[in-house]
Amino acid sequence: QVQLVESGGGLVQPGGSLRLSCTAYGLTFRNYAMTWYRQAPGKEREMVAIISIFGGTNYADSVKGRFTISRDNAESTLYLQMNSLKPEDTAVYYCYSNPPDPHWGQGTQVTVSS
Repeated sequence: QVQLVESGGGLVQPGGSLRLSCTAYGLTFRNYAMTWYRQAPGKEREMVAIISIFGGTNYADSVKGRFTISRDNAESTLYLQMNSLKPEDTAVYYCYSNPPDPHWGQGTQVTVSS
């Protein structure tokens, strides 16, 4: 059974940093492109960043230059380093294993507020 388990969310002041982690169980992690999504209250879920199996990355315009996605295949773990956080980054953040075997994590709450 595949499980994606996120951690690292919390409350942070504007301008602060957080690092999210997502550990995969029951999945040959290195074979999958991985994506971070987020969903703010009252809004649709949106893609934040994606990393290919080769390490290539792509970001939403709203987070470019502030967020960095990375992966550790030996640890089956996906990361999202978030710097210069803004109140509009407040959302539940989800990791997602892309097709052909798509799965969602349970989400971790990130709140940016003074």
